[in-house]
Amino acid sequence: MSTTASDTGPMALAILSRTGASLLGGYAFLWGASSVGIAALVAAGMAFDAARTLCMMVALLAYLGIFLWVWAARNMLRVWLVLLGGGGLMSAAALLVQQQLTTGA
Repeated sequence: MSTTASDTGPMALAILSRTGASLLGGYAFLWGASSVGIAALVAAGMAFDAARTLCMMVALLAYLGIFLWVWAARNMLRVWLVLLGGGGLMSAAALLVQQQLTTGA
């Protein structure tokens, strides 16, 4: 049995979606997680450099977990919603914390 172009189209789209989610979506999610982690640790009294180093080390390990989760997940819509929605919400939370820190409130 030979495969035709119409057979490989949906498979190619699924692979492209998983690749994009694992690379770009994982990056967006961990950008937000790192931002909110750094802001929260600085607000708790930790030095900025130490907070940044700690969050980046944790993010490196979390990126591997997210990458593997994306390729194992059955529902790609849920994956994209979690990664982009969660990343956006955490980035917004980090922005609020950073504004509170800079205004001294």
